[in-house]
Amino acid sequence: MGSFFEGWYFKHQNNEETLAVIPGVSNEKAFIQVITNEDSYNIDFNKKEFCKSDNVVIGENKFSPQGIILNIHQPSLDISGKVSYYNLSPLRSDIMGIFKYFPMQCRHGVISMRHDLDGYISINGKTFDFLNGIGYIEKDSGRSFPKYYVWVQSNISKEKCSIMASIADVPFAGFHFRGIICAILYNNKEYRMATYTFARVSLMTENKIVIEDNSYRLEIFLSKNNGYSLYAPINGLMSRKIKESISCRAKFKFFHNSNLIFDFHSDQTSCEFVCLN
Repeated sequence: MGSFFEGWYFKHQNNEETLAVIPGVSNEKAFIQVITNEDSYNIDFNKKEFCKSDNVVIGENKFSPQGIILNIHQPSLDISGKVSYYNLSPLRSDIMGIFKYFPMQCRHGVISMRHDLDGYISINGKTFDFLNGIGYIEKDSGRSFPKYYVWVQSNISKEKCSIMASIADVPFAGFHFRGIICAILYNNKEYRMATYTFARVSLMTENKIVIEDNSYRLEIFLSKNNGYSLYAPINGLMSRKIKESISCRAKFKFFHNSNLIFDFHSDQTSCEFVCLN
């Protein structure tokens, strides 16, 4: 069997707290990673404890588009709880576009741009209550994460708006290009900018990103914090350390031609800015 990984990203937020749970499997193990505003945790499992059918099961932990159940009990870490998901918002088509038909180093998927939450998760005695919260679900699979990439996800809690954008180095057919995927859900309407829609990055720094095509322009302004460590795959091994800021302040301006569609900000934007290494 060649090198591989598969992982899911379940994001939960209420008015003050953000928490993401990342279950997955790789060549050598199954795992669950958890990241909050205050810390991150990595729990390893034997691959025999991983099962995927309609749901993903790792040990006594279950994950599906309908919700998650956590039961992790270790000497220095106790995580438990159940959160249910309602009114999911899947994209109208695969975020990979035409690239879904080709072998890729890393394949990205969006399961739900935005949905309602009900339930709680407890970590070492602290309870995160997600009644009337907002969620997001995505997944990745392949061999390795890109050498460099930027990933931003935000649910604007007071507006009917959710945003996911990623820019990455993509090896393809013997050469490399800068790949773009971006989906915006606003007032129940989906907007898409990507490499396959001829989108381009006109600016990319750690504090500002601009993605545009012939009709639309998205400006992202980021005020990152230091973030917390997570593990990412290299050739099927979870051996690369990255950092994610799960609740950074961000501003989003979205235009159709020169007309402003929205100008929103959020203090609960998730961001990974991974440099070439």
